[in-house]
Amino acid sequence: MAITTYRQRWTLDDRAASVWHSLPVDIPAGCPGLLVTLTVPDVEGAVIDLGCEGAGGWRGWSGGARQTFAITPTAATPGYVAGELEEGTWFVVIGLHRVPVDGVELVVEAVTGPVSVIPGLDEYVALTGAVGVPARPPRRVLPAADGLRWVAGDFHAHSLHSDGSTPIANLASLGVSAGLDVMAITDHNTEAHHAELAGLSRQFGIGLIPGQEVTTDTGHANAFGAIGVIDFRQPASTWVTGVARRGGLLSINHPLGGDCSWRQPLPEHPPLAEIWHSSWLDHRWGGPVAWWQAWGLGTTPIGGSDYHNPSSLTTPGIPTTWIAIDASAEGPDELVPAVLEGLAAGRTAISAGYDAPLVLHNGNELVVVDAPNTLLLTPDGTPHPIRSPYESIPAPTDPGTALLTHDNRFLSLTS
Repeated sequence: MAITTYRQRWTLDDRAASVWHSLPVDIPAGCPGLLVTLTVPDVEGAVIDLGCEGAGGWRGWSGGARQTFAITPTAATPGYVAGELEEGTWFVVIGLHRVPVDGVELVVEAVTGPVSVIPGLDEYVALTGAVGVPARPPRRVLPAADGLRWVAGDFHAHSLHSDGSTPIANLASLGVSAGLDVMAITDHNTEAHHAELAGLSRQFGIGLIPGQEVTTDTGHANAFGAIGVIDFRQPASTWVTGVARRGGLLSINHPLGGDCSWRQPLPEHPPLAEIWHSSWLDHRWGGPVAWWQAWGLGTTPIGGSDYHNPSSLTTPGIPTTWIAIDASAEGPDELVPAVLEGLAAGRTAISAGYDAPLVLHNGNELVVVDAPNTLLLTPDGTPHPIRSPYESIPAPTDPGTALLTHDNRFLSLTS
């Protein structure tokens, strides 16, 4: 057993130099485990993140949710990838998310050797085992273009693999209860959760989409697909090219989301943006749609609950993103690639919830469902009155249609 200890006062100058700092740890051949503990004093204004980079690549991230983790060849703390500990130099990565004016003294201790207890793992296993498969509500049947059908999804949710309070099994259960067909699990700066998704998808009958919320203090983005880790420490422009090169899809998250609003310069826009985030509480406020118009209506809109725990602003499925997919795709294994293909093709609509009013772009027509006495606003600014529960009009050439009430409350968006 070997112990490596770092004790240092970190200041605003250190944060100005870089938000992220890497502390080396030597891993010998055949190392049976690594146990890391970060000690942060109870100082107002100190928010410190924690993660790990192995000699062979990124191994996981806690953010500020945990102050200890372990990695062994067969098991790891949620948020971290188990597997052989490659011989060489590893790094404990700390993030100076918030540093007080007077600085903060941190202690990092890394122990190499046998690990008797994996922090957080027993709790995670117990919580997972306690989740049953719930009943699914009646499916909503929506009109669709030939060869397609609409399925319901949520593209933003967190588990105990990052700063959520629940295992992925419970997210799947909540998604099924909300009527969702697919749900993206988007834990921060890690892919450790991806290993669970296929098995839980089949168990719960919901397509769980591999995701990663690439997270910085100047903006977040969701990378969808089993494409490997996207390095949040690199410029955001590399996220766009890296995700596209690997065959994934990138979405700008909650672009008007408080202190994590999108402020990253991008010479090239990614294909998706989370126009409807759960923080959009007053739907008469036109800010999200104004951002979409300014960013470019050609960006495919999606929505996300950003569910973390029972005190989150909304539950999974609020809002609901609808994706038109190949009608022959059935079952969780087929749903995930079909939904990613539908997103790439720009076939989406968003409603406030599963049973809420909805506008759908079906080929050459816009179809409005369950929204009598409303207005359909097409991209050229023309309002079209909707009088009955089911109406259609010719689809405009350009994307970006909104459904509103008479007092300008947004009900639904479609690409």
